[in-house]
Order: sequence, then structure tokens, then C-alpha cells
Amino acid sequence: MQAMTRFLAIAALGMALGFGVPAAAQEAATGPVVIELFTSQGCAACPPADEMMAELAARADVLALSLHVDYWNYLGWEDTFSQAAFTDRQYAYGRAAGSTVVYTPQIIVGGQDRVMGARAMELADLIAAHRATPDPVSIVVREAPGGGAYAVEARWNGDAAAPAMIVQLVAYSGHERVDISRGENAGRVADYYNVVRDWRVLAEWDGRQPFSAQITPADNLAQAVIVQGAGHGTVLGAARLAVRD
Repeated sequence: MQAMTRFLAIAALGMALGFGVPAAAQEAATGPVVIELFTSQGCAACPPADEMMAELAARADVLALSLHVDYWNYLGWEDTFSQAAFTDRQYAYGRAAGSTVVYTPQIIVGGQDRVMGARAMELADLIAAHRATPDPVSIVVREAPGGGAYAVEARWNGDAAAPAMIVQLVAYSGHERVDISRGENAGRVADYYNVVRDWRVLAEWDGRQPFSAQITPADNLAQAVIVQGAGHGTVLGAARLAVRD
């Protein structure tokens, strides 16, 4: 958690998730497809989806993020990565879709499409559909003069007027292994990938002028900038920042 203070402001499965897709098919969009997995160490149905994230996390054309919710913590095991903020985010997605029901595992693709559980083929189709549509927001990340920080610039390139948007900064650890001793997954040694440790709003943005910010990388954590329609709308653009050693 100390690093948070450094912020500024399987083979068949692999094929189903898109490995081996021709390069031309992977170059249609300007940024990675953002995939949010809502999961929990205390959820007996979650391990297949957590394992699927290993394949997704290795893809350059996908930004796969694991958000651990806290509403299963009462089952005898407190998820070591759970945050109430991630539960709130999942509920907000539900409200945006006209629902008050949340569950794990749930996958949100591009802030828009929902997948229940580890349905690899359904997820692969959604990723392909999102890749086929260019992002209306382009994000450029450069090392700031002097080093030690990144200059980030986002531009609205859509044909229509830009909607209300939020610019977000996400920090995540690439791989974590947890020995679960109680609860529904007691006795399991679980691997988790791209575990979100912090998700914050940098700014609200109307797209009329380019957005720019300077971001100091967090120690030992990967980071990404995500631009999304306000009110937990569609993801409009995303870009990774490098990990700081």
C-alpha cells in the first residue's frame, strides 16, 4: 500500500481467447480492450475465471484487470486484495445496465458488455468485436523530460461531439499467489493476474481540448490510463504505462 502514495493526482483456452489471431486483425483499434474481472478468493466458482486471466494478461491487445470484491469475505476468508471500492464499481456497472444484482465471477468488456463466468468463446467474440472498432480516444504516453515520470496526452477523435468522460489511473500487480486456508476455497493455492491495487479518477474531461497530465509511476506496479464515458459508460481509450523497477 505504500506504493499507492507514489501516484500522481491452457492450449485450447489460449486459442479461444485469440492467441494466433493474425496481426492485421489485432491492429484495428488504437488501444487495448479493457477487461474487468470481478472476482473473490472466497468464491468457489471463481478459479476458472481467475486462471483464464493468465492468458489474457499476456496479450498486448488486451488490458485484463482483476478487481477483488469484498462481499464474500463473511464466508470465513477475507480476500487479501478485496476493496469496497471495487464492490461499489461493480454495483455501479449494474445500475448503469438497469440491474441491482452482482455476482462473481463477472467480466465487463470495454465498460459495456457483460460475461457471466469463464466463457472463453463468448469472451473471445466480444474482444474481436471491440478490436474491430477504432477507439474514439487516442492516448499517447511519453517519458517526461528528466525521467522519473510520464507525460500522458489524450485526444477525442470521434466524429460526433465528445460525451462527458472521466480519465482514470489504475495500478495493478502482474502476478500474486495466495495460500487460502479457510472459506470455500480452503486448501487452494491460487494464482491471480493483473490484480488491481488502486483505481482512481484523475479528471473529468469534455474532449474539447486535449487532456494532458504528468504521472509518476508507482514502485513495482504496472499502471494504465483508461478514459471512459461518465456514469460507468463505454471505455473509449486505454494505454499502459511501464513498470518502475
